[in-house]
Amino acid sequence: MTKQDNQTPAQPSARNNHICLPFKSEQHYTECLAETGKFRKFLAQQFAQHPELFPAAFSSGYQFHSQYRQKKQDLVLRRIKLKATNKVFTIRPSFVFPYGAGRTDELEKALYLRRYGVPFDGLVYLLGRDASFWQRVCLRLGRPSLLGATIKDPEKLPADLVADEKISWLNGQEVYVTTTAAAGCLLGVGLADETTAEAFQAGYGEFKQEARQLSETYAPKTVCTDGYQATRLAWRQLFPQVALILCFLHGVLKVTERCRGQLRRQVLEHIWNCYEAQSHRQFSQRLRRLSEWARKKLSGHLQEMVIKLWGQRPRYATAYDHPGAHRTTNAVDRLMNHQDRMLYARDYLHGKRETARLALRAMAVLWNFHPYTARLCKEAPQRQSPFADLNGFQYHENWLHNFLIAASMGGHKL
Repeated sequence: MTKQDNQTPAQPSARNNHICLPFKSEQHYTECLAETGKFRKFLAQQFAQHPELFPAAFSSGYQFHSQYRQKKQDLVLRRIKLKATNKVFTIRPSFVFPYGAGRTDELEKALYLRRYGVPFDGLVYLLGRDASFWQRVCLRLGRPSLLGATIKDPEKLPADLVADEKISWLNGQEVYVTTTAAAGCLLGVGLADETTAEAFQAGYGEFKQEARQLSETYAPKTVCTDGYQATRLAWRQLFPQVALILCFLHGVLKVTERCRGQLRRQVLEHIWNCYEAQSHRQFSQRLRRLSEWARKKLSGHLQEMVIKLWGQRPRYATAYDHPGAHRTTNAVDRLMNHQDRMLYARDYLHGKRETARLALRAMAVLWNFHPYTARLCKEAPQRQSPFADLNGFQYHENWLHNFLIAASMGGHKL
């Protein structure tokens, strides 16, 4: 070990300059610290398997730069310096939480319970410490790039999205949670103070910003939304070429609000028959017949809402030009149900706006990386978590280790 290795400069920020890797155990990590050759061999193996966890310039070579002791966990962390850029990065094992908050295995059960809305005081009762500690730990989940941590291959950026807003409250004031989803994962969450296109554009803009960090040319082909004009304008401003698809289910729900019993079943049978059409032409024909039937058999507001489906035909039929597009917002509604339960359990949002933003992102992380139930894993062993479904692999069998590794370098592409 050189004199340079023994230097102990001030501890750096853990946001973007930490490379988090899955060492086999703490003993394995200690052995690597003691033997430079073993450490180099481990880094070479990890880079060969998962280059996305490292900065791009790592392939041009590096040298061991220094090391420092993380006092909270009494753990030595080692730094490397890239030859191509002279930038310094810290190698952090996944068994320790960022900023030395604790050992990952000691914290993961508490964070797992947060997915079910267990309050911080409940975690104190079960696991000790204090509510502020658990709140800080939970909020740190929201600091990395949500999209960068969730999608590890830019080629897997979804071409077809679903988006919607959820009404919530921040310190008693109504706010709107702009939510973007695809492939069973929450890919973007933001906050808007009002229901304007500009406010929604800022909320959904976080998704665009993080997506462009993964791929500078990324632009989705389609996005399925409800009929709210501000939402559609926001997406059109963010991605001018995107095809906007109107959610068919929202139209159906407006119809079902106006009828009951046998009539309701009859109307729904006709409507879903239209939805099941296999082509643009067939869909238009069935909707036309539906409107003709409604004029003869229905009356009042019910007739008006059924005929309106025919009037919205071009917005619905756009989906037939994009085979992979979503025709309803179910893909985001299901995830927003979970979001709603989490918000209700915590009595909605409190504190500063940035704290609320991090809390929403932490909820998204807990969903994207949560482990599936033992029953599902037994029935479908290949399915482990939403992250694994999307990427086709996991870095670690433990969900929190898996997230910390996926959030290497703050989830950014450097």
